[in-house]
Amino acid sequence: MELTTAKGQLIDIEADCAVVGVYEGMMESPLPGAAGQVDEALDGQISALIEDGEIRGKLGEITIIHTSGRIAPRRVMVVGGGQADAADANLLRRLAADVARRARANGYKRLTAFRPAAHYLSTVEAAQASAEGALLGLYKISTNGSNSDEGDNRDIESVTFVVDDDADLPELDRGLDRGAIIAEAVALARDLANEPANLMTPTILAQRAKDAADAAGVTFTNLSVGEITEMNMGGLLGVTAGSHEPPAFIILEHRGDPDNKRPTVGLLGKGVTFDSGGISIKPAANMSAMKGDMAGGAAVIGAMQAIGRLNLPINVTGLVPATENLPGGSATKPGDVLTAMNGKTMEVENTDAEGRLILADALSYANSKGMTPLVDVATLTGAIRVALGNVAMGLFANDDDIAGRLLDASKATGEKMWRMPLWDDYKEQIKSSVATVKNTGGQPAGSITAAKFLEEFAEKTPWAHLDIASVSATDRERGWQVRGATGQPVRTLVRLVEDMLSND
Repeated sequence: MELTTAKGQLIDIEADCAVVGVYEGMMESPLPGAAGQVDEALDGQISALIEDGEIRGKLGEITIIHTSGRIAPRRVMVVGGGQADAADANLLRRLAADVARRARANGYKRLTAFRPAAHYLSTVEAAQASAEGALLGLYKISTNGSNSDEGDNRDIESVTFVVDDDADLPELDRGLDRGAIIAEAVALARDLANEPANLMTPTILAQRAKDAADAAGVTFTNLSVGEITEMNMGGLLGVTAGSHEPPAFIILEHRGDPDNKRPTVGLLGKGVTFDSGGISIKPAANMSAMKGDMAGGAAVIGAMQAIGRLNLPINVTGLVPATENLPGGSATKPGDVLTAMNGKTMEVENTDAEGRLILADALSYANSKGMTPLVDVATLTGAIRVALGNVAMGLFANDDDIAGRLLDASKATGEKMWRMPLWDDYKEQIKSSVATVKNTGGQPAGSITAAKFLEEFAEKTPWAHLDIASVSATDRERGWQVRGATGQPVRTLVRLVEDMLSND
């Protein structure tokens, strides 16, 4: 779908449908803004529907009016925005997604709308939010094994945003471009996590990461098994031992600050391309969903693509340790002790707690390169879903500054997160008599003890851990989210990096 801009009047631009918004409490005639202009050209038809109670401005309400040749667009879609003073970027994303899906369902090819606006948002911010919402709301699973497009030719071809002043065009274009870049990065993360596991092995994931890096001007490296072994990444090697597929250790480097004015930010993502649980095998029911256990790695790859394409003036490195976790004859067993890259030892009490083992090596690698701060993203525990449902991801941090920045970024993007405790009281649960630490702490506070394990390897570096097991996939369509992988928290990671630039 192409996003374009034009100067002119909405009523004069040919389209299958023009989109206008109305808000509760702001529907007295004459209507404000583009809705008023269209209403006047349609001889008060919108006002008449308001008077009859058919249009009330309720959030998400959509009414289609056929124009019968009175104006250039063939139809007008009147969209309810709810309370005007509640309009923010998240509302614009939701409305843009709802409008785009309705237009596609109706077979409209060309849409027009007046430039998006909301209280306290710049033109760039409003345009970016609208572009993200429309593009992500229209996302369809397009994996190598998918035939979701069979017989369906209802895709929207273009959306043209109209302004009445040339001075608004540069900012509008910039916002739409930014929105498209970030939406494409989220779509990439969704695509990777939606792929069947036989079509998304560690090797294939590395190749897809290379393709994304090449397109974004980001440097790609994949450590060989020999290099992983030489670096003593015992966590990654231990988890991969039961699989015939070789592991990958993906390194994506964006060098936006060649003078190294700031430290390199580290983004780390769990890349378990299929998790059977290993010897501590999972129940068969719903095991197929474990193809998405690399959603954290997918999010980091997507974020690095966006950071590269936006050419942010900061150095950022993405790390994705990738492996399968299978119960082969050479698989790691409960009771085994593995040694991480930094020399600390890990007692494997449960082989299904494998994500923290490979992230231990990734955190150790990041520390060895002096990256700071570090943010890791992982579908780490089912316990976080018990704690937070499917509404928010869990945030754990050893540093208030990085935690605050992530919470601010989350609020701006609408990718909800909640900070969880990381008190040392919980460390008692992961003490081991045979190793530095053990990889599970029993049922109580499971997401917290998993984070305490990771903290051992973050050491003194400012670090945050995002447990996205609660939000990595959804079974319903709402706003900019569609069924399948969500692509969270790509947008939050990008926003975090941008905020680190503006808040220095």
